[in-house]
Amino acid sequence: MSSPEESVPHQPPHKAQATAAAHPAIPYPQPPDSFWARIRRHKVVEWTLAYVAFGYALLHTVEMLGEAFEWSLLVPRLTVFGLVLGAPIAVTLAWYHGHRAQQRVSGPELSILIVLLLVAGSVMWWLSRNSHEHGVASAPAAVATTAVSPAPATGSFNPPPHSIAVLPFVNMSGDKEQEYFSDGLSEELLNDLARINELQVAARTSAFSFKGKDTDIGTIAGKLNVGTVLEGSVRRSAHRVRVTAQLINAVTGFHLWSETYDRDLGDVLTLQTEIASAVASALKVTLLRDVATEMKAGGTRNPAAYDAYLRSASAYWQVSSASDNESVRAGYQEAVRLDPNFALAYAEWSIALGAYGRLFAHGPAVGDFNRQALAPALKAVALAPELAEGHLALALVRTESLDFASANDEYQRAMTLAPGNARVLRDYGAFAVLMGRTEAGIAAARRAASLDLLNVNSHGYLSEALRSARRYDEALAAYKDGLSLGAKDPEWPALGALIYYALGDFEKMRAVCEGVGEAVKNLQNCIALAYHKLGRQADAETALARFKALEGNAGAYGYATIYAQWGNTPKALEWLETALQLRDPQLINLKTEPLLDPLRHEPRFHAIERELKFPSN
Repeated sequence: MSSPEESVPHQPPHKAQATAAAHPAIPYPQPPDSFWARIRRHKVVEWTLAYVAFGYALLHTVEMLGEAFEWSLLVPRLTVFGLVLGAPIAVTLAWYHGHRAQQRVSGPELSILIVLLLVAGSVMWWLSRNSHEHGVASAPAAVATTAVSPAPATGSFNPPPHSIAVLPFVNMSGDKEQEYFSDGLSEELLNDLARINELQVAARTSAFSFKGKDTDIGTIAGKLNVGTVLEGSVRRSAHRVRVTAQLINAVTGFHLWSETYDRDLGDVLTLQTEIASAVASALKVTLLRDVATEMKAGGTRNPAAYDAYLRSASAYWQVSSASDNESVRAGYQEAVRLDPNFALAYAEWSIALGAYGRLFAHGPAVGDFNRQALAPALKAVALAPELAEGHLALALVRTESLDFASANDEYQRAMTLAPGNARVLRDYGAFAVLMGRTEAGIAAARRAASLDLLNVNSHGYLSEALRSARRYDEALAAYKDGLSLGAKDPEWPALGALIYYALGDFEKMRAVCEGVGEAVKNLQNCIALAYHKLGRQADAETALARFKALEGNAGAYGYATIYAQWGNTPKALEWLETALQLRDPQLINLKTEPLLDPLRHEPRFHAIERELKFPSN
């Protein structure tokens, strides 16, 4: 557009001056710029693109430095928030300075910038303050280990309040050999949560059954009957560990809480406690005692000792042979060698020793392993009196030693310290039933099964408790519940044999017993009992002879059950007295075992029962 001076026709200078004085120039009105034209004139687009390029470069720089120096994820999060909140500031500066960079900041500009900075600062403060409650939107994608969708909207899904499943955290270390670490950390976190009486925590076996499967959260919650699911990921480096966790409402599919933690490996124990406390807070659970202190009981700050422990803790659940058990025990021994005050490792070492004696040892070796299990159990309790696993280990040893009064005290202490631990509930339930506290024992066994719905062993313990209570129809139902889960343990089908025997289905019992053969150490009496009831006494005698050849006098209790059912009372009592002399651990069954019912009126039987000193009810 031409200037006013250029629009006047050419005149001599003096005339031009006179004309200008007589007729002052009036500028032509200009049409207003469009909004887009003003944006272009102020170079807002150029400034915005430059800001985006700067932000992109900054984010990549922060990401590289974060990986190199293992920064907390809070740094890139705050960087993103800062860039987003800085965008309107950049646009404001562009509007006022895009075409006249030399202009000073005016009063209106300064007011706008101050308001924008205050808003940005307030938002960042609010985000950091509420990250525990509302930080899920910024959680990294690595956290999402399973698809998040609500449980099916059916009237049948009504999970208990404050119920939760801890899924195995995903190993993000890039090394499959590190899987034991993420699994072990998940299990320890699960055990910490189980100490909280107000929570109902799905047991390890059931929760871990979904590992490696593409199952959505709603389906998992429905199968485990829980209202919330905790999942996450673990990235471990040489000296650091990064754990990202998120809590999901399985009914709605919404996230309740998420957080990322960066710690030294020596601080993993404290990290577990922090996560468990945060989960309890997110579920609005009021802790009635100092559970956080109990969670730290028995742990270690020695990274090498903790690593050895986690290796064995993860492998323990895969044990299928004597050599597997030996490897597990070696790992626990290494853990306590590295940290002689590692009470939890002592407790699990003791439990593994006892398991070897019950499952793999024969003859006198059974008692030898139980005696070996005593020292580490006592050490665990001495080092950490608030450690539930220590009291459980000692309870198991006392039970095998037939010291029922001491075993009862240890079980009660373990129940107090870890009221939601399925393993504690299961073992206590079995013990209580055998002591004659039938209803309390069955209630504990039922709760253990409800926390461990997908574990065949929990259903087996419940089935055996119901059989001891002579509630055979219920025992058969619990047995079939477990059978439907596809048990791989050869001992599992045989558990139903004695239920079929009690119900009079001897042919079914025979089929089950023959299917198992001699693989199950603790049920060698199965075939001998079945053949006798079917009139095949010669075969029954042969089966008993094989049993005696395998076990010698160590099988005394089992021989007594066979002779009692065959009607040979003197022989049965003779073998029970031998079992008492040998302190046979199976005598714990004497008070409630249905197979021994033919002997209960015998004075010699009463004498044996008194000698065992079962606690009064």
